[in-house]
Amino acid sequence: MAITNDRAPRRRVDARSTVQRITAAGRTVLGKGEGSLEQIAAEAGVGIATLYRHFPNREAVVRAVLDDILETDLLPMVERAADATDMRQALQDIATQLLDLITEERGMVTFASNFADVAVDVLQHFSASLHPLLRRAQEAGQIRPDLTAEDIPHFLVMAVAGLALPSAAPSLRARFLALLFDALDPATATPLPPLLANEEDLRTAVGNVSHGRRRV
Repeated sequence: MAITNDRAPRRRVDARSTVQRITAAGRTVLGKGEGSLEQIAAEAGVGIATLYRHFPNREAVVRAVLDDILETDLLPMVERAADATDMRQALQDIATQLLDLITEERGMVTFASNFADVAVDVLQHFSASLHPLLRRAQEAGQIRPDLTAEDIPHFLVMAVAGLALPSAAPSLRARFLALLFDALDPATATPLPPLLANEEDLRTAVGNVSHGRRRV
Protein backbone atom coordinates (compact mmCIF):
# COMPACT_ATOMS: atom_id res chain seq x y z
CA MET A 1 0.00 0.00 0.00
CA ALA A 2 1.40 3.40 -0.96
CA ILE A 3 2.29 5.67 1.94
CA THR A 4 1.18 9.25 1.49
CA ASN A 5 3.25 12.10 2.86
CA ASP A 6 1.35 15.30 3.47
CA ARG A 7 4.27 17.15 5.01
CA ALA A 8 5.25 18.95 1.79
CA PRO A 9 1.74 20.38 1.14
CA ARG A 10 1.51 21.38 4.81
CA ARG A 11 4.87 23.14 4.58
CA ARG A 12 3.65 25.03 1.52
CA VAL A 13 0.48 26.10 3.37
CA ASP A 14 2.56 27.15 6.38
CA ALA A 15 4.90 29.12 4.11
CA ARG A 16 1.94 30.89 2.47
CA SER A 17 0.53 31.72 5.86
CA THR A 18 3.88 33.13 6.99
CA VAL A 19 4.24 35.19 3.82
CA GLN A 20 0.71 36.54 4.24
CA ARG A 21 1.36 37.49 7.87
CA ILE A 22 4.60 39.25 7.00
CA THR A 23 2.93 41.09 4.10
CA ALA A 24 0.09 42.24 6.35
CA ALA A 25 2.63 43.30 8.97
CA GLY A 26 4.50 45.25 6.30
CA ARG A 27 1.35 47.19 5.45
CA THR A 28 0.73 47.89 9.13
CA VAL A 29 4.28 49.02 9.94
CA LEU A 30 4.82 51.03 6.75
CA GLY A 31 1.39 52.60 7.17
CA LYS A 32 2.74 54.24 10.31
CA GLY A 33 5.73 55.73 8.50
CA GLU A 34 9.37 54.70 8.58
CA GLY A 35 9.93 51.17 9.80
CA SER A 36 12.48 48.38 9.84
CA LEU A 37 12.54 44.72 8.90
CA GLU A 38 12.87 43.91 12.60
CA GLN A 39 9.64 45.83 13.34
CA ILE A 40 7.84 44.02 10.53
CA ALA A 41 9.04 40.63 11.82
CA ALA A 42 7.84 41.50 15.33
CA GLU A 43 4.47 42.67 14.03
CA ALA A 44 4.10 39.40 12.08
CA GLY A 45 5.07 37.34 15.14
CA VAL A 46 8.07 35.72 13.44
CA GLY A 47 11.80 35.86 13.96
CA ILE A 48 14.00 37.99 11.73
CA ALA A 49 15.58 34.84 10.28
CA THR A 50 12.14 33.64 9.17
CA LEU A 51 11.43 37.00 7.56
CA TYR A 52 14.73 36.88 5.65
CA ARG A 53 13.97 33.34 4.49
CA HIS A 54 10.92 34.63 2.64
CA PHE A 55 11.94 38.25 2.02
CA PRO A 56 15.70 38.63 1.49
CA ASN A 57 15.64 42.44 1.41
CA ARG A 58 13.47 45.54 1.80
CA GLU A 59 12.56 45.57 -1.88
CA ALA A 60 10.99 42.11 -1.55
CA VAL A 61 8.77 43.35 1.28
CA VAL A 62 7.71 46.42 -0.70
CA ARG A 63 6.97 44.24 -3.73
CA ALA A 64 4.72 41.99 -1.65
CA VAL A 65 2.95 44.94 -0.02
CA LEU A 66 2.38 46.66 -3.36
CA ASP A 67 1.14 43.41 -4.89
CA ASP A 68 -1.30 43.07 -2.01
CA ILE A 69 -2.51 46.66 -2.43
CA LEU A 70 -3.18 46.11 -6.12
CA GLU A 71 -4.78 42.70 -5.67
CA THR A 72 -7.07 43.45 -2.73
CA ASP A 73 -7.83 47.16 -3.08
CA LEU A 74 -7.42 48.17 -6.72
CA LEU A 75 -8.39 45.18 -8.88
CA PRO A 76 -12.03 45.28 -7.70
CA MET A 77 -12.16 48.91 -8.79
CA VAL A 78 -10.69 47.96 -12.19
CA GLU A 79 -13.31 45.23 -12.60
CA ARG A 80 -16.12 47.65 -11.78
CA ALA A 81 -14.71 50.15 -14.29
CA ALA A 82 -15.47 47.73 -17.11
CA ASP A 83 -19.07 49.03 -17.04
CA ALA A 84 -18.11 52.73 -16.98
CA THR A 85 -19.29 55.04 -19.74
CA ASP A 86 -16.41 57.53 -19.39
CA MET A 87 -13.33 55.31 -19.64
CA ARG A 88 -10.81 58.14 -19.35
CA GLN A 89 -12.40 59.27 -16.07
CA ALA A 90 -12.44 55.65 -14.90
CA LEU A 91 -8.69 55.37 -15.56
CA GLN A 92 -8.09 58.68 -13.77
CA ASP A 93 -10.13 57.46 -10.78
CA ILE A 94 -8.03 54.28 -10.67
CA ALA A 95 -4.82 56.32 -10.73
CA THR A 96 -6.16 58.54 -7.95
CA GLN A 97 -7.06 55.52 -5.83
CA LEU A 98 -3.60 54.02 -6.41
CA LEU A 99 -1.95 57.21 -5.18
CA ASP A 100 -4.26 57.35 -2.16
CA LEU A 101 -3.49 53.73 -1.24
CA ILE A 102 0.26 54.14 -1.58
CA THR A 103 0.12 57.36 0.42
CA GLU A 104 -1.66 55.46 3.21
CA GLU A 105 1.38 53.15 3.36
CA ARG A 106 3.46 56.31 3.60
CA GLY A 107 6.66 54.58 4.67
CA MET A 108 6.73 52.32 1.62
CA VAL A 109 8.10 54.87 -0.86
CA THR A 110 11.23 55.53 1.20
CA PHE A 111 11.58 51.98 2.64
CA ALA A 112 13.04 50.49 -0.54
CA SER A 113 16.34 51.77 -1.89
CA ASN A 114 14.67 52.19 -5.30
CA PHE A 115 10.90 52.25 -4.98
CA ALA A 116 10.45 53.23 -8.64
CA ASP A 117 12.22 50.06 -9.81
CA VAL A 118 9.95 47.83 -7.71
CA ALA A 119 6.81 49.79 -8.60
CA VAL A 120 7.39 49.59 -12.37
CA ASP A 121 7.91 45.82 -12.17
CA VAL A 122 4.74 45.28 -10.12
CA LEU A 123 2.66 47.67 -12.23
CA GLN A 124 3.80 46.00 -15.46
CA HIS A 125 1.99 42.88 -14.31
CA PHE A 126 -1.00 44.92 -13.15
CA SER A 127 -1.21 46.87 -16.41
CA ALA A 128 -2.56 43.78 -18.19
CA SER A 129 -5.84 44.31 -16.33
CA LEU A 130 -5.90 47.97 -17.44
CA HIS A 131 -5.28 47.20 -21.11
CA PRO A 132 -8.97 46.54 -21.99
CA LEU A 133 -9.96 49.83 -20.33
CA LEU A 134 -7.23 51.69 -22.23
CA ARG A 135 -8.32 50.14 -25.54
CA ARG A 136 -11.97 51.08 -24.95
CA ALA A 137 -10.97 54.66 -24.04
CA GLN A 138 -8.92 54.90 -27.25
CA GLU A 139 -11.75 53.48 -29.35
CA ALA A 140 -14.05 56.12 -27.82
CA GLY A 141 -11.57 58.87 -28.72
CA GLN A 142 -10.94 59.70 -25.06
CA ILE A 143 -7.26 58.69 -24.90
CA ARG A 144 -4.54 59.37 -27.46
CA PRO A 145 -4.12 56.33 -29.74
CA ASP A 146 -0.31 56.13 -29.51
CA LEU A 147 -0.31 55.34 -25.78
CA THR A 148 0.47 51.66 -25.20
CA ALA A 149 -0.18 49.31 -22.29
CA GLU A 150 3.57 49.31 -21.68
CA ASP A 151 3.44 53.08 -21.10
CA ILE A 152 0.95 52.76 -18.24
CA PRO A 153 3.36 51.56 -15.49
CA HIS A 154 5.79 54.36 -16.28
CA PHE A 155 2.99 56.91 -16.41
CA LEU A 156 1.68 55.78 -13.02
CA VAL A 157 5.13 55.61 -11.41
CA MET A 158 5.83 59.15 -12.61
CA ALA A 159 2.75 60.24 -10.67
CA VAL A 160 3.64 58.09 -7.66
CA ALA A 161 7.22 59.36 -7.51
CA GLY A 162 6.04 62.94 -7.38
CA LEU A 163 2.90 62.66 -5.30
CA ALA A 164 2.78 59.56 -3.08
CA LEU A 165 4.39 61.31 -0.15
CA PRO A 166 2.88 62.51 3.13
CA SER A 167 3.61 66.12 2.17
CA ALA A 168 1.52 65.85 -1.01
CA ALA A 169 -1.97 67.01 -0.05
CA PRO A 170 -4.99 65.33 -1.71
CA SER A 171 -5.85 68.56 -3.53
CA LEU A 172 -2.33 68.73 -4.97
CA ARG A 173 -2.51 65.11 -6.11
CA ALA A 174 -5.87 65.78 -7.78
CA ARG A 175 -4.54 68.86 -9.62
CA PHE A 176 -1.40 67.08 -10.83
CA LEU A 177 -3.29 64.00 -11.97
CA ALA A 178 -5.71 66.21 -13.91
CA LEU A 179 -2.72 67.79 -15.65
CA LEU A 180 -1.20 64.38 -16.41
CA PHE A 181 -4.43 63.03 -17.86
CA ASP A 182 -4.87 66.16 -19.97
CA ALA A 183 -1.67 65.05 -21.68
CA LEU A 184 -3.56 61.94 -22.83
CA ASP A 185 -6.22 63.99 -24.64
CA PRO A 186 -6.03 63.02 -28.34
CA ALA A 187 -7.39 66.38 -29.50
CA THR A 188 -4.27 68.33 -28.57
CA ALA A 189 -1.69 65.55 -28.46
CA THR A 190 1.73 65.88 -30.02
CA PRO A 191 2.77 62.49 -31.50
CA LEU A 192 4.91 60.54 -29.08
CA PRO A 193 8.53 60.05 -30.18
CA PRO A 194 9.63 56.42 -30.51
CA LEU A 195 11.42 54.66 -27.68
CA LEU A 196 15.05 53.99 -28.52
CA ALA A 197 17.03 50.95 -27.46
CA ASN A 198 19.73 51.26 -24.77
CA GLU A 199 18.27 54.45 -23.37
CA GLU A 200 17.72 55.01 -19.65
CA ASP A 201 14.13 54.19 -18.71
CA LEU A 202 12.07 56.00 -16.09
CA ARG A 203 12.82 53.70 -13.18
CA THR A 204 16.58 53.93 -13.82
CA ALA A 205 16.36 57.69 -14.11
CA VAL A 206 14.35 58.03 -10.89
CA GLY A 207 16.71 55.62 -9.17
CA ASN A 208 19.75 57.60 -10.26
CA VAL A 209 18.21 60.81 -8.95
CA SER A 210 17.31 59.09 -5.70
CA HIS A 211 20.81 57.65 -5.26
CA GLY A 212 22.31 61.02 -6.08
CA ARG A 213 20.27 62.68 -3.38
CA ARG A 214 21.36 60.11 -0.83
CA ARG A 215 25.01 60.74 -1.65
CA VAL A 216 24.72 64.45 -0.88
